[in-house]
Amino acid sequence: MEKEKIVTRQTTNVKDICYIAIFTAIIAIMAQISIPLPAGVPLTLQTLAVPLAGIILGAKRGTLSTLVYILLAMVGVPVLAGLSGGIGVVFGMTGGFILSFPIMALISGLVSDKGVKSPIYWLGLLAGVIINYIIGTVWFVIVADSTFAVAFAACVLPFIPTAVLKFILSGILGDTLKKAMRKANLL
Repeated sequence: MEKEKIVTRQTTNVKDICYIAIFTAIIAIMAQISIPLPAGVPLTLQTLAVPLAGIILGAKRGTLSTLVYILLAMVGVPVLAGLSGGIGVVFGMTGGFILSFPIMALISGLVSDKGVKSPIYWLGLLAGVIINYIIGTVWFVIVADSTFAVAFAACVLPFIPTAVLKFILSGILGDTLKKAMRKANLL
């Protein structure tokens, strides 16, 4: 009986590590699907991948995948948009967006079991997006020594249409994939 518990725990840990690594890689790949904008904040698909990590993996593993992603970026692995990395980039003008990813994944994971038919699910995902924009914009104001109006124009306004699209897509896609993976006994 004791040996069975140890094997199950080790299998679970290996499975968790694999899922965290896979979603770290997915976030890094989605960061490369990027359109640089004049204000210095690129349009990427990271903010689609981050809530997906939380929804599919749950709060703990989803958050850990974003933390691993940030740590890789901090030590210089080119996982950020434009194949960039390094502590200077993580703490640069767009650093607030990156550093808020764990919060976004955590909130997405906490509401993930509610499903697409629940208003709590959608409110949670929306809260993650709003927190990402608040932290990212405030960070931009501080680091770029900018006004809030300029930061809002650079960090929020150009992204509203795609943010809405990514918000809806992550909610529907995440719930669908999570159900399919559970049905296949992969989660």
